[in-house]
Amino acid sequence: MSDKFKTDEINSLSRRRAMKTGLLAGGAIVSGSLLAQERLVPTPEEIMGPYYPVLKPLDQDADLTRIAGHDDIAAGQVIELSGRVLDGRGEPVANAKIELWQANTHGRYDHPSDPNTTIPLDPNFQGYAMQTTDAWGRYRFRTIRPGAYPATSEWTRTPHIHFDVSGRVDRLVTQLYFAGEPLNDGDLLFQGLSDDERRRVLVQLSPAPGTEELVGEWDIILNRG
Repeated sequence: MSDKFKTDEINSLSRRRAMKTGLLAGGAIVSGSLLAQERLVPTPEEIMGPYYPVLKPLDQDADLTRIAGHDDIAAGQVIELSGRVLDGRGEPVANAKIELWQANTHGRYDHPSDPNTTIPLDPNFQGYAMQTTDAWGRYRFRTIRPGAYPATSEWTRTPHIHFDVSGRVDRLVTQLYFAGEPLNDGDLLFQGLSDDERRRVLVQLSPAPGTEELVGEWDIILNRG
């Protein structure tokens, strides 16, 4: 990720956040209603980043640890992420489209623009998945915990997973982070969020009973659904 790309994306995101904050605050003043105060706060917006897949894999199912026709599974710590997509009223958003993409366990994207060519690719890692939520707004992905990677010579990106969520009305591009990860403290994008926003993009992983896998739950909130 170039320094110019990083700066332009962060500045653009900051402007959009400021506009949204102003609009939401204005709406609260105009309505003055208890209902407005009780609405769920939308999941924070994040930049898409430079590694959204140019060519999406033929295998796009919800299990990123296995690729159709491959005998071996992806390297790394297997994790299962699940949750719901909800609107601001707490109602499930059925048939929301969720796209997910991430680095492999070594910290490399299967993308021609990733400059970290000394970091190995994983031929058994899918890297991208797409799923639609069920009637209750639920989703579930099986993947691996991504590795960190150098974004610039002075900045290492903390492990994260990209999400692009399209509901009935809203579209949200965001990133998921991992609670307790030490590199979170030095990540420019994560630290660019407010304390409350950081809490809402963190997932706590815990051991799955009887396995060596980890599980985490994370709900995604769209303002209007």
